[in-house]
Amino acid sequence: MSVKKLSDLAKTIRSKNAGTDKITFDVIFREAAAYDLVKRSGALSRGSISRLLKIDPARITDFVEYDPAYAIKFTILRDRPSGSAGDGDIFGAQQYAPLLDIEIDDAA
Repeated sequence: MSVKKLSDLAKTIRSKNAGTDKITFDVIFREAAAYDLVKRSGALSRGSISRLLKIDPARITDFVEYDPAYAIKFTILRDRPSGSAGDGDIFGAQQYAPLLDIEIDDAA
């Protein structure tokens, strides 16, 4: 058994605005094997994301595993509109960082 970080398996891990009230996250893989491993592991799910980001699961509006593109995408509601007072990330582009160190057990 060995453990790999999501950042070692994915080609792209990013976040960005999805309108003024949402942030969308994309995790895209180069090959089916890495994508399937992450899917089987359960490391990326509505529950794991809500725990990782410390948000209510109800804030996750979409969670999609898109097999043809080897991609997992999810969208969350912002706690305040983009650009409003107190918003520390207008473009939502810095929110993906907690995903980088997610551990994936390659025995999954």
